Amino acid sequence: MYGTCARMVVKPENREKLQAIFDEEPTDTKGYIASHVLMENDSDNVWLLAIFEDRATYDANADDPKQHEMYLKYRALLEEEPEWHDGEIRSFP
Repeated sequence: MYGTCARMVVKPENREKLQAIFDEEPTDTKGYIASHVLMENDSDNVWLLAIFEDRATYDANADDPKQHEMYLKYRALLEEEPEWHDGEIRSFP
């Protein structure tokens, strides 16, 4: 599996709007497995984990203009550029 983890800074008043955008994210993207979002009520930090079958399907999604449109929607709610960390996802027993 391959994916990305992103740290995002969002004001509390934009949290529900951000969640609504994530909820409309298509789930039929080739190679897409799941996404998870961590939000703390007392922090401006939001953490996103997006998981794909492999790097090829992850890269194809990243290059898709539809994905860029989705990014622009949630980027407008953030205080700064997200901090992205891409890589192979491994599970531990």
